[in-house]
This record gives sequence, C-alpha cells and structure tokens, in this order.
Amino acid sequence: MNVTVIGTGYVGLIAACCLANSGHQITGVEKNLTKLTMLQQRQSPIYEEGLVEILTKVIDNGSIKFTDDLALAISTTDLVIIAVGTPSLSDDRVDLSQIFAVAETITALATRPLTVVMKSTVPPGTGKMLIDRYFSQCSQEISYVSNPEFLREGRAVWDWYNTDRIIIGTHNQKAANQLNELYADLAAPKVHMDVTSAEMVKYASNAFLATKISFINEIANLCEYVGADIDAVAPAVGMDNRIGKQFLNAGLGYGGSCFPKDTKGLRFIASYYGYPFSVLKAVMEVNSAQKIRGMRKLLTALDNNLYNKRIALLGLSFKPGTDDTRESPGLDIAEMLISEGALVQACDPLALASAKTLLHSEQITFHEAPYQAVAGCQAIILATEWPEFTHLDWQKIKNSMQAPYVLLDGRNAIPKESIKNLGFHYLSFGRQTD
Repeated sequence: MNVTVIGTGYVGLIAACCLANSGHQITGVEKNLTKLTMLQQRQSPIYEEGLVEILTKVIDNGSIKFTDDLALAISTTDLVIIAVGTPSLSDDRVDLSQIFAVAETITALATRPLTVVMKSTVPPGTGKMLIDRYFSQCSQEISYVSNPEFLREGRAVWDWYNTDRIIIGTHNQKAANQLNELYADLAAPKVHMDVTSAEMVKYASNAFLATKISFINEIANLCEYVGADIDAVAPAVGMDNRIGKQFLNAGLGYGGSCFPKDTKGLRFIASYYGYPFSVLKAVMEVNSAQKIRGMRKLLTALDNNLYNKRIALLGLSFKPGTDDTRESPGLDIAEMLISEGALVQACDPLALASAKTLLHSEQITFHEAPYQAVAGCQAIILATEWPEFTHLDWQKIKNSMQAPYVLLDGRNAIPKESIKNLGFHYLSFGRQTD
C-alpha cells in the first residue's frame, strides 16, 4: 500500500518506519529542513531503541523516502496518516493549528480519492469537525479514520509490534478495510467503532494510567503517616488482575508528552461541556504536589536552607529510555532548586542537549558522568531511574560527597537498606526506613 505520513516526530517516525518495515511504500513528509536532512542521511532526530536499525534498513531497501513536498506525496498515495503535534495551550486547550493546516492542505491538494488517518491525539469531536469543515468540501472523496496510537516513549518500536489493540474509528467500511490491510501483519485485535469513540479511547486510556500513578502516590504518602510500607502494599495490590501491577510505582509523579497534555486536554473538554470531572482534577493536583513534596523532604533534611548547597540531580528526561524532557519532573525540580539558590550538578545519559536549551542559569552545570555530577555535593536527587544511576557504586559516591550525605530517591528505585547501611540520609516515598 502507498502511504504518506505527515510529520516525523515520535509518533510519525515510528509509524513510517514500522509500516515500511512491514512492506508498505512510505513517504514521510517533514517541513523542518534540519530534521529532513537528518532522516535522508539515515539519522534519527529522536532516540528510540531499535529505531535507527529499522530506519537504515527501510531506506536501503527503498521502502521509505522523506520529502518536504506534500503535494507530490499526496498525488501518488492511497492513504495519508496525520502525525503532527497537538501541544497544550496556556488555558489547557489542545492546539489544533497544525491539524487544521494539514487538513486544509490535503483538501486543496487532493487529486484522487483518499483515506485520511488521524494518528495525532485530538480531542473527541475533532474528526467530525474536520470532516464538516474541510474534507466534505473537497472535490475528491476523502474517507476519515481515527486511529490513535498507544506507544510508550523508549519502547515505541516494541509497542508497535506488540500492541494490545488497534483502534479503527470510522463510518466508512472501505476505509476500515484499508486499515485492516495496513495492519495485516500485526496480531493485535482490530477494534472497530465510530470516530468520536475512537478519539475518546486515547484520552480515557492515558487519563486512567495517570490516575493509577497519582493514586499510588497518595497511598504512598499515607503509608508514611500510618507506618505502612509502599514496597509491600503496591505489589500486593497489583496482584489483583482487575487492577494490574503496571503504573503502581510511587515517586515524583508522571511527566512526558502524553499524560500531562492529555489530562489537561480532557479536563478542558469536560469543563467546556460543563462537566466537573472531579477525579481528573484531583489526579493532576496530586501529580503537581508530589514534586513539591519531594522538595519539602529535601529542605527538611538540609535544615530548610538550600542556598549555596551543592545538589546532584540525576535524571533530566521524563523517564528512562528516552531523550524527551517534556514535562519532566527532573526539569521542574531543577528550576525549584535554582530558585532556592542551590548549585545544581545535573546528569542524564541522553537528555543533556535538550536540557541545556531549557535550563539557563549560572547555578547549574551539566555532567555526562554521574560520578562527576555527585562530587562535592551534600545531597543527591534521583529524578529518573536510569540503570546508569540505580547500579552505581554508592560507597564511591558517598566518599566523594560532603555531609550530610542526603539521597532523595525520587523513584523508589534504590535498595533502601544497603544505602542506609552506607551512612546516607535516605529519603523516598512511602517506604519504611527505620
């Protein structure tokens, strides 16, 4: 099948490369000339495990090409996948300006019947609006499909081939059949529904996962008051098949490009229709407060004064396995430390370049090696549970630090007893340390 993918960000590039790897003929459209040049030279502008290998393979065998000429790409395609950005606006609305621009362009350029597939995350009701505003006005027949993605950054290639379900939202049977053909090599169930329901599945899924994270953080915080241990509680709760063990890790809370944006967007949608959605509001409040709670733990351990204190910050990406710093708890922590007058020594295996463009202060230095970052510090914050950080020689680290040797384990990822036995003042979330 000839497929055009518009946008080569995290979603678009994974979709383009994996579909090409499945034997489809793919044209990736990217208007950013720097990214376009990288892609044409077999270089990925994002980090994803296994992506470069697939990108190189599909370029070499001729099943994918990249261009900035959307008109040319559309003229020879059967199916167009939209995968452009939908960031949050200041009032929590979803910014659909890129979606509208692409829809308008497709409507103007289409010279043959097309199926348009929406991979970008858009609010429920967007598809109907696009059909009414743009595609129904086209001189050619345009069929519309909502086909949300469920890819985890850092594991996106694996998730593509091992997804739990493929959602196909359309009223057009021919378009539905095209999607079945597009994903014929994937064993996951193909779940068919209307467009708006498919759009809601994406938001509901991410909101529920965010709810699990905030809920377990609330339980962890309560454990500290009553003397329970989240290390015992969370796994036992997760053994219930109705609940599941994933996303029950207490710590600094969620970040990234999806959960914060989608919870904000869903809250706005609810408010727009006059529905309070109290649970979702609480989820967001808990997540925001969790970072502040971590800072309060650190302040207490350092006599309520961070001025001129050297603090090592291990982790700037929002989670391991990615260079993405969007809505990263580590970045928020860095900004809070700087505002308190601390001297921050930051480290991350992949996200240093991105963080340097966002954190501008003489109070922060960036280090490629964790042992360099911790040298001379009075405290360490583990903000991202990279294996490079959780498997360090902690005795060596302590020997390079200054008293009082505080370690705030923001991800409950380090064995608490061994750390305490080394003489660290160990802080975590919901764990018994006595």
